[in-house]
Amino acid sequence: MTDFHRIKRLPPYVFEQVNRIKAAARARGADIIDLGMGNPDLDAPRHVIEKLVETAGKPRTDRYSASKGIAGLRRAQAGYYQRRFGVSLNPDTQVVATLGSKEGFANMAQAITAPGDVVLVPNPSYPIHAFGFLMAGGVIRSVPAEPTPAMFPALEKAVVHSIPKPVALVVCYPSNPTAYVASLDFYRDLVAFAKKHELILLSDLAYAEVYFDENNPPPSVLQVPGAIDCTVEFTSLSKTFSMAGWRMGFAVGNERLLAALTRVKSYLDYGAFTPIQVAATAALNGPDDCIKEMRATYKKRRDALIESFGKAGWKLPTPEASMFAWVPIPEKFRELGSLEFSKLLLEKSDVAVAPGIGFGEHGDDYVRIALVENEQRIRQAARNVRRFFDNADRTLHNVVPMQKAV
Repeated sequence: MTDFHRIKRLPPYVFEQVNRIKAAARARGADIIDLGMGNPDLDAPRHVIEKLVETAGKPRTDRYSASKGIAGLRRAQAGYYQRRFGVSLNPDTQVVATLGSKEGFANMAQAITAPGDVVLVPNPSYPIHAFGFLMAGGVIRSVPAEPTPAMFPALEKAVVHSIPKPVALVVCYPSNPTAYVASLDFYRDLVAFAKKHELILLSDLAYAEVYFDENNPPPSVLQVPGAIDCTVEFTSLSKTFSMAGWRMGFAVGNERLLAALTRVKSYLDYGAFTPIQVAATAALNGPDDCIKEMRATYKKRRDALIESFGKAGWKLPTPEASMFAWVPIPEKFRELGSLEFSKLLLEKSDVAVAPGIGFGEHGDDYVRIALVENEQRIRQAARNVRRFFDNADRTLHNVVPMQKAV
């Protein structure tokens, strides 16, 4: 039996290769320090959990829910955008609750993509940004990921040389995996570019609240006047409230695009479990102390990572936001490529990281390190890495440089 059409369009899941080695090592009793998957280890806020427990089992809450989200939840998301960004949204037409931002992106791709449509996607980028459109029958054209003026000539070239003309442009700031942060000035230029070329602009803002400069919070592209004419933005409670497994996110913005998303979702799901939606409403309407504590925790971990890995001989760039560091592979290992280096690091130091190739071919000289272990464990990881580096010349003399993963 041949592979199915959509399955053939998907490459092997790079992260699964590291996960298999990690599982085998743990089965042998190894203490693996897992800095690979961006899976928050912090607890969800107590008042949110209490609201979930309070609501579960009440009459009618076990029934099918609203696919686009209950009214109170959509009002709460609109209230968040007003407080945080000064953006006014109509909760009835400009807010849709999704089963996490990942599902929202995938279903938006289904809603707007015709076979052969070209979509501009940063490289490197979070996999769903590209593969959501590939599964919908689209064609991906890679563009730079860093939000600088130099991005626009590359975008212009991509538009001019794409046949057919691109229909959409994806951006993600603060970025997963690179931790790049965009300014409002950059967004102004981006909106102008999208309007000039009649592009749909899709913005992933899942890490809006994970930032480390209290005086410079990441903006929303919807703060740009007129952006809502062509933009849908995706947010999530996964990182903001450490509710990753709850699968609660949002799409907000252009009414016509959200109507298309709502129609697709109405055929595919009945919305999140009602008690989860009620608890999510409590999160958005409740105190923000838990958000500040989350930021403080990740900042301490970031600082511990930069300091301890630097002492171990691996100088890491300091991320301004997100829960990740995007780290060049040390020069002596770079020829291995990110996948083989990640395997080697796991085998020799019991430290798991995410290979950059999993985020696009332009990420193959990097690995992504997630701030998902406490400071003590991060420092232990650095000690393990240092032992590996110190002994590498002696223990790896028979390792032949391998071809980079493709």
